[in-house]
Amino acid sequence: MVIRVLAIGDVGNIIRTIQKYTKKSKIHIINYPRDGAATFTNPEDIETFETWKVKEHVNKINEIKNDFDVCIVMATERTAYLADLNYISYYVGGDIESPRFKKNAKAIIAQGQERIHSRNFLERKFYWNAFKNAVTHVAGVWQFSELEKYTKEGIRNVMLPIDTDEFNENVKPIERKKTKFTFFCPMRMEKWKGTDLLWEALKFCKSDFEILSVEWFGERTEEERKFKEKIIDEKPEQVKFIPIVKRSEIARYYTYADAVIANLFFGTFELVGLESVMCGTPVIQYTDKKKDIVLNDLTLKSPFQPFSNDPKVIAEIIDKIVQSKEFREELFFQEQKFVNQIADPTKCAEWWDNLFEKVFKEYGTIHKKSSPIRKKFRMVNFLFGNRLYLSKIRNTILRKKTVYEGQTLYNP
Repeated sequence: MVIRVLAIGDVGNIIRTIQKYTKKSKIHIINYPRDGAATFTNPEDIETFETWKVKEHVNKINEIKNDFDVCIVMATERTAYLADLNYISYYVGGDIESPRFKKNAKAIIAQGQERIHSRNFLERKFYWNAFKNAVTHVAGVWQFSELEKYTKEGIRNVMLPIDTDEFNENVKPIERKKTKFTFFCPMRMEKWKGTDLLWEALKFCKSDFEILSVEWFGERTEEERKFKEKIIDEKPEQVKFIPIVKRSEIARYYTYADAVIANLFFGTFELVGLESVMCGTPVIQYTDKKKDIVLNDLTLKSPFQPFSNDPKVIAEIIDKIVQSKEFREELFFQEQKFVNQIADPTKCAEWWDNLFEKVFKEYGTIHKKSSPIRKKFRMVNFLFGNRLYLSKIRNTILRKKTVYEGQTLYNP
């Protein structure tokens, strides 16, 4: 029997990769709309919701849910909760780090800076119920320690699958003249990626090289918008901004580059580092040795360097990468061994196949089978908890027009 899986949301195209390699399961993905720079990283073959309106999301899921046996959600449980599904929640980003059910939630990596969410009691209650309603919670490396704060039943899965058909050493490089050692840096430029650390490190570098940095900035908050201005104003001479790269082309940049610069802030691996190694290119990426990487009950050690994100240490690694072929090749050898353990798409898909099978055997259906009253209460809770909805009611009574950040009623 093939288990039919409905995936709502897909952060980093991870489920899309799993979808390709599963054998016991057939996954259909419906993603949330993307705009701005994010449209370049979104594959063209994935169905998306037409708008950000939650009610339309729920209506769409209700139309198709009978065609599926199991549901998995990323980014938010909201839609699956309102559609009354049995769902697996999967966290690979910051959604469990700064959850919507936590009062004045801030990103931990922001270190006490600007808050990400500021939701009222009804909203937080709604999102807490949506979190608890999941039949299973799955989280990655650092996300698992955050998940443990809210449930002791979570499952750890540190694997991030890389599609080896898209990312491999045989991908044809871009056609661009190279005059010196060239790094590729495809990440958003923001504090949480370590852009300011890189800028500072470049002041201490002694070797000659060029960095092709994608002109893509984090702009969620006022703090991030100010950071963008600072980054542009202080751009080092080694850095050359290039236009945003489509996902279908990014592997060609990996194989073109002599090395890749990934996250220098957070201390654990991300997709950029894994993809570039699969393409045969060594990576500079900060590793915090205090963050455990546990795979099948074995604790792995990440070889990605540096092991400190002090700008002077970053500068030393950059210079060693540029100047020493021997160091570069040894580093890549260690990175490749690690990535083959963490990012093997076949092994990762097998893991998910088994989980989907387990969930289906336990629940037997995608339907939660809640009472009509309970389902109605969820929607009412969401609508009346939504600040924009309350604002609209208040402004109707006062007969005044108010614009709330240019967003629509059901925007998340």
